[in-house]
Amino acid sequence: MKKNVIMFSLLAIIGLCGFHIVDSYRIVENESFGPGEILEYRVHYGFINAGEGVVKVSNQIHKINDRPCFEVTAYGKSVGAFDWIVKIRDTWKSYVDTSALIPHRFQTDLQEGKYKKQETVYFNYAGKTIRSEEKNDVSKEFDMPTNIQDIISGYCYMRIIDFNTLRIGDVVPIPAFFDDKVYDFKVKYRGKEEISTKYGKIRCIKITPVMPKNEMFDGESSIRVWITDDKNRIPVKIEADMFVGAVEMELKSYKGLKHKIVFK
Repeated sequence: MKKNVIMFSLLAIIGLCGFHIVDSYRIVENESFGPGEILEYRVHYGFINAGEGVVKVSNQIHKINDRPCFEVTAYGKSVGAFDWIVKIRDTWKSYVDTSALIPHRFQTDLQEGKYKKQETVYFNYAGKTIRSEEKNDVSKEFDMPTNIQDIISGYCYMRIIDFNTLRIGDVVPIPAFFDDKVYDFKVKYRGKEEISTKYGKIRCIKITPVMPKNEMFDGESSIRVWITDDKNRIPVKIEADMFVGAVEMELKSYKGLKHKIVFK
């Protein structure tokens, strides 16, 4: 579904960070988020309020594959007039390794009009394989690249990158698994700038995924993301230029941040 690709592009914007390997798992420093964080977003299609989204980190640490994991869930739904056109109730959930920030299990429950999909993806790092199981369908297995990401773990990983090590224009290739495929996504660092939000102005890091030619997005740099240039690294704004119009997602509310956030 096209909506799934859109959400993947918005959420799976990730980059590089220093790490070392211990027992086949890298270790990355995470000072940006933790249990109990909740971020709420509002989605606009032009001047119309079209949807709402929530990204939530559970208060509880789970153990998957004998590894401690964050349970990170993203919810998306249509609202207002859009809800009459196509009712969207989507949930994405990932169990993300607390030390390596890679996924161990990824679940989707999508309801988009008449379209429905329930899927669970298992990441086997010992066997270097990925297994996807969709409801009422056969199980599928894939080879797994090193440090693979899903759309939620990629969102988490984005937030711990040290962008100060990158130059403006640097492009970073990232392996990501989505919809039964491994993608070599690329992300471009665009520098830093101050933007206005409902809470005031704040200095942000700007990044864009390098988009291949497709029938949804208008141009290679059609998606732009601003994340706070502080220890929290929360996305506060996303813009997407689509052939059917412009879509914007902005921060609506936040709670449970690890660090105080300062707006001007």
